[in-house]
Amino acid sequence: MKKIFLSADIEGTCGIAHWNETEKAHGDEYAPFSEQMSKEVAAACEGVLAAEDDAFVFVRDSHDSARNIRPAMLPQVSNIQLFRGWGRDPYSMMSGVDESFTGVMFTGYHSACGWDGNPLSHTMNGQNVYVKVNGEVMSELMMNSLTAAMFGVPVLMVTGDQMLCDWFRTKVPDAVTVPVSYGVGNGSVSIMPMEATRRIKAGAEKAMALDAARCLYPMPDSFHVEICFRQHFNARNAAWYPGCVQTDSRSVAFDCTDWMDALKFLHFCL
Repeated sequence: MKKIFLSADIEGTCGIAHWNETEKAHGDEYAPFSEQMSKEVAAACEGVLAAEDDAFVFVRDSHDSARNIRPAMLPQVSNIQLFRGWGRDPYSMMSGVDESFTGVMFTGYHSACGWDGNPLSHTMNGQNVYVKVNGEVMSELMMNSLTAAMFGVPVLMVTGDQMLCDWFRTKVPDAVTVPVSYGVGNGSVSIMPMEATRRIKAGAEKAMALDAARCLYPMPDSFHVEICFRQHFNARNAAWYPGCVQTDSRSVAFDCTDWMDALKFLHFCL
């Protein structure tokens, strides 16, 4: 039996163009995109089960409150589980993953802070100008793909904005990517919601047949992690973390050879 870990975000969901559409406090604006996020997750689950009806899918709601996916909209079968809320551990959006999984899928993911591929581009929160790993700007997809790789679990599918999908193909060319939108300044151009779910279901079904050995995100031997904060006092705060060095008024750096150590640093300082 194959086990799939599915981490779902919202800013790369089809049609989203404004922060209000991602936040529960803005009910009327948020509701249709919570629904679309749920439909896209459901479509991925349906694709997995179409390929292998006894596959197990562990769905991780990974946005904001982690209470966005509508459970009743997912396939109502015993081999799907949904993790809502935060585990309060360094795995964050990947909480629950381990070496027992066959593969990882990401839905609704978005460009990194500073990229112009999505009007809502960011990395984990709005408090940083950028996060870099070994000199490369880190997206949440990069962060979570490294976490999957730490357990030897390949990334089989990514859905979200076009720029993120294009970037991921440079890292894992064999993985399935399903772009549903692209950013234009402070706006977003998307395909239609039903077409997005159709493509995601087809993509997940195709992903189940991939050679998993060719879909493992490349793991560096060491990590130089940099955070440039928007506010100088956040850098001073982070610099108290053991091994963290403040490099200028708004920036810190941390070096390690184990991705778990990097995750702990990001968990407490980012």
